[in-house]
Amino acid sequence: MTETDNRYAQALKITQDLIKCPSITPKHEGVFDVVQSALENLGFECHQMTFEEEGLDPVTNIFAKIGNGQPHFCFAGHLDVVPVGDADAWTHPPFGGEVHDKTLYGRGTSDMKGAIGAFIAAVESFLKQHHPFHGTISLLIAGDEEDPLIAGTKHVLRWLDTQNLVPDMCVVGEPTNPNTLGEMIKIGRRGSLNGVLTVKGVEGHIAYPHLADNPLPKMIDILSTMKDISFDEGSEFFQPTNLEISSIDTGNTANNVIPPACHAVFNVRFNNLHSSQDIINTIAKAVDKTGHKYHINYQITGESFFTPPGDLSDLVATAIKHTIGRRPDLTTTGGISDARFLSEYCPVVEFGGISKSMHKTDEHIHLADLNDLTDVYLNILKHIFSRDV
Repeated sequence: MTETDNRYAQALKITQDLIKCPSITPKHEGVFDVVQSALENLGFECHQMTFEEEGLDPVTNIFAKIGNGQPHFCFAGHLDVVPVGDADAWTHPPFGGEVHDKTLYGRGTSDMKGAIGAFIAAVESFLKQHHPFHGTISLLIAGDEEDPLIAGTKHVLRWLDTQNLVPDMCVVGEPTNPNTLGEMIKIGRRGSLNGVLTVKGVEGHIAYPHLADNPLPKMIDILSTMKDISFDEGSEFFQPTNLEISSIDTGNTANNVIPPACHAVFNVRFNNLHSSQDIINTIAKAVDKTGHKYHINYQITGESFFTPPGDLSDLVATAIKHTIGRRPDLTTTGGISDARFLSEYCPVVEFGGISKSMHKTDEHIHLADLNDLTDVYLNILKHIFSRDV
């Protein structure tokens, strides 16, 4: 078996072993032991660490490193996955890690156990060719990226800061490509803000509205005002900020009762022109003008982040071009990810597999894409540490 064949076989085996661990957030089911065993065999120093927030289940994470000093390059990601939904609807077992027609099936193949298998296989191949090397290679793998994103990467980074182990640069293996490997590198993501809007009234018989106070017309007026807010027109790499209403409810089961209150749920995805507090202030300024009494309970699920095009994005783009022959676009599309936490400490970009099947029944990754992804990660390491590609 050639070195290339061995690298591809390792990426597949590790990914299969990871898939067989049903690590639905926040359960880990031994998935971090798989990573630790593989990395310790390569000489990595591994730290499994568990963090807990009040009222939530504990979350396991891992940080592993080999080498010392600068440059310190980090591969980052997560090993938790979303639920499988209807398991009977899957063509292949969601935690079976089965290969059919040169395609690997299972929950997490795309998002993002395939990338982590590729990380490890790439590092192993690099170390065989370039050890010792000057600098540090690390992996930061979290256990709660899918939900609730508070006891994983963020806590590990705080620990790294106390240990003087913060990376100089990082690549997150989220599935960034819509259809074809090499289409996109994510250099930022929009922030996300959830809101629950409550408007209170006075309950009463619908035939006697003068004895009640219907909250629904006020809610409609407020929501219409919110939807009319023009936050911005976008920026060079970001699409415009948008506010979307996802639910309106009174809990009313009778058609002849004016409800005592009405609740609406909305989300704002905002670009790098704003902080979450900017968005909150803008909404308040607009809604206050309606004159209605209201209350909004906000949950900030993430600030926007942006790594301006430069050395890191050029390096990753060059590795992709060298491997696949395609020059990727630099984008900021998609949802939130743990990259926003990493961006507070070092330059970070995202590049991983194809997103088309993530979170879906029969989630999968084509073996050819897994192989190419492994080679891209290997070439990133070569560009950073050996400069001989």
